[in-house]
Amino acid sequence: MAKTDKHAKTKARKSKDKAGGKSKAVAKVKAPAPVSPLAPKRGFPALPRIEGVEFAAVEAGVRYANRKDVMLVRLAPGTTVAGAFTRSSTRAACVLDCQGKLAARVDPSAGAAIVVNSGNANAFTGAAGQGAVDAVTGSVAKALGLPPTRVFSSSTGVIGEPLAHDRITARIGDLVAGLDAGAIEMAARAIMTTDTFPKGAAAEVQGSGGTIRIAGIAKGSGMIAPDMATMLVYIFTDARIGAPTLQKMVSRQVDDTFNAITVDSDTSTSDALIVAATGASAAAEIADLRSATAKAFEAALGAVMLDLAQQVIRDGEGATKFVEIDVTGAESREDAHRVAMSIANSPLVKTAIAGEDPNWGRIVAAVGKSGARADRDRLSIRFGDLLVAEKGWRNPDYREEDGAAYMKRDALIIRVDLGLGRAARRVWTCDLTHRYIDINADYRS
Repeated sequence: MAKTDKHAKTKARKSKDKAGGKSKAVAKVKAPAPVSPLAPKRGFPALPRIEGVEFAAVEAGVRYANRKDVMLVRLAPGTTVAGAFTRSSTRAACVLDCQGKLAARVDPSAGAAIVVNSGNANAFTGAAGQGAVDAVTGSVAKALGLPPTRVFSSSTGVIGEPLAHDRITARIGDLVAGLDAGAIEMAARAIMTTDTFPKGAAAEVQGSGGTIRIAGIAKGSGMIAPDMATMLVYIFTDARIGAPTLQKMVSRQVDDTFNAITVDSDTSTSDALIVAATGASAAAEIADLRSATAKAFEAALGAVMLDLAQQVIRDGEGATKFVEIDVTGAESREDAHRVAMSIANSPLVKTAIAGEDPNWGRIVAAVGKSGARADRDRLSIRFGDLLVAEKGWRNPDYREEDGAAYMKRDALIIRVDLGLGRAARRVWTCDLTHRYIDINADYRS
């Protein structure tokens, strides 16, 4: 069977421009992937409208035809913005641009905007990368009457290919005309790459004098092993909160949410988390991090971040199992993290899970290679509540058939106690199937 038939897609073609005889890229047509078996059963959730936030999405043909691939968010005057970004030394031009703009702390009175494209990461594209960012953000700034320093951009997709920014700028007018406070799901779909479903989450908090609402969207499926935030994530709230206070909350919540997931141990060049607060809620301003409202709001923000992070794992490329790794009894949190991530990223552990094989020896090996302090005779391993091994040996009451039965579940918990201290760490991952190879082997074709 021909590759184009097998994958229901066509490769990019080159057509000759009759006037100039130059080659012109034609956007590829790509069939949608089957939805992950771990996707939320009820589909995209009903998210609350956040006053002061509007969305739009269009088909620009950045890489693929017949799909929306650029989204725009307009944020009301007074919106404060915080963020977290990849620490990759090869991070994309849009990431560097966002970091610079947030560091400058420009007056929020003018409003703000976020523009995102899928299909091309605009990473490792030299000086042309920043030129593309300037062209896109400048076009949005002009169309919305904003200073360019208040327009944030993200790009996701193939690395190392120049971004056809003219395809995006040509559609800015249509994006502006289509802005709609209720179009958040459409925006979530426009930022997808190998994702099989759009991701959204929400929360509400009762503040002093009114309700505070939070709604967020995310994209991510592969190249997931963040080191600050993850993938692309956009969270909106009507809370009245200053940028420094919001940034502290975001930075504190990242570690136990987006930095606690991994699909394949690979960190993207383009990971970005942007949180925008419009200040439209009737609730009193959140100024004191120690106040009850501040604590409730931060907890709700963290819950939305964790929900989105776990949805990314549920959409891991080729995933059939959602896996929680709980490590306890470590000497330090750093050691607990090393062990948890060593297990979560182990190809041997992940393929055993894919094959529903309770091969606990692979977990032992992952603990040993982690670099954290471990003692064979103090180590215990459990599949859920099933004690598999302890005191340096297999539990005499453990039966292989019980472990095999447990592995047939869609959601698994692997518990490891090092028996050395009180530090703990919890992370989430998925299995590694042949579908992951299929997706990534054909990613650019």
